[in-house]
Amino acid sequence: MPKEYISLSFKGLAPDQKDLLSGLLGDVGFDGFEERDPDLFLAFGDKSLVQNEKLEEIFRLTGLVASTEFIQEKNWNEEWEQSFEPVIIPGKVAVRASFHAPVSNIPYEIIITPKMSFGTGHHATTWLVMEEMMKHQFSGKSVFDFGTGTGILAILAEQLGAADVFAIDNDMWSIDNAIENIAMNNCKKIKILLADSWNPDKKSDIIIANINKGVILDKQEHLIQSLVKEGLLILSGLLVSDQEDIEAAFEPSLGKPLFINEKNNWISLTFRK
Repeated sequence: MPKEYISLSFKGLAPDQKDLLSGLLGDVGFDGFEERDPDLFLAFGDKSLVQNEKLEEIFRLTGLVASTEFIQEKNWNEEWEQSFEPVIIPGKVAVRASFHAPVSNIPYEIIITPKMSFGTGHHATTWLVMEEMMKHQFSGKSVFDFGTGTGILAILAEQLGAADVFAIDNDMWSIDNAIENIAMNNCKKIKILLADSWNPDKKSDIIIANINKGVILDKQEHLIQSLVKEGLLILSGLLVSDQEDIEAAFEPSLGKPLFINEKNNWISLTFRK
C-alpha cells in the first residue's frame, strides 16, 4: 500500500500567520510547506503521523480554515515539479532539482529530488542553516545531522569538506529520499540511518538539528553530550518566539549563542561547547 499524505490549503494568510502556522503544524506531524503563490499556502504531512486531535486544537485556537486533500505517494513528484524552483544564496550555494539547468558562478551546488521530505532550501530554516554553515570550517570535521530530511544539510557538510557525516531521520520516506539525493550528489562520506535517537557517546565536531522546538528540547541532553569540547551546535526549525526557551535550555551547558540569525520570523542559533 502506498503512503497517503494530508495536504492542507490555506488562502489569504499574512506572512506572520504563515510563519506561526508552519511552527504549529510542524509540531503535530506536518513536515512540508509551500507557498504556491502569494495567496496560497500549503502544508503536507504523512497521514499516519499527523496528530489529529492536536491539529483540531490548532484550528480552534487560530480560527483558521483549510481545504483538506489526501495525496497518494505516487503523485508527489508531479506536485513538486509544477512549482519547484532553484534556491540560491548568492555567491554561496544553489539548490536545484535534476530537471533544472546547472547554476553558474556558485561554489556549491546541491541537486535535490523534490519529494515529501522536508529540506529543499525553500523554507527559511533550511536557508538559515545553510548560510550559517558557510561561516564555519568543516574541513576534516565530524558532523552529525539530526533530522536529515532530504539530506540537504548532510550533503552541504560533505561538500564543505567534512571528514565524515552521520545523518538520521525517523521517517523511512525521508531516508529513501536522502539516500537518492546523496547518490545524485556523488557523496561518499555520509552514513545515513533510520532512527529517532542515537548513542551520545559518539562525539561530533559539528551537530546540526533543523527540526522543531519540541524535539530539540526533548533531545537537549543527547545533543550536548554528543558534542566535542569546542564543538558547534547549530539549531533551527525554530520561531523567533522559541528563542527564550532554547537559550534557557542550552545556556547552562553551552553559554550564550555565538550567532542568532533571523529570516521571516524563523531563527537559527549556534552554540559552542
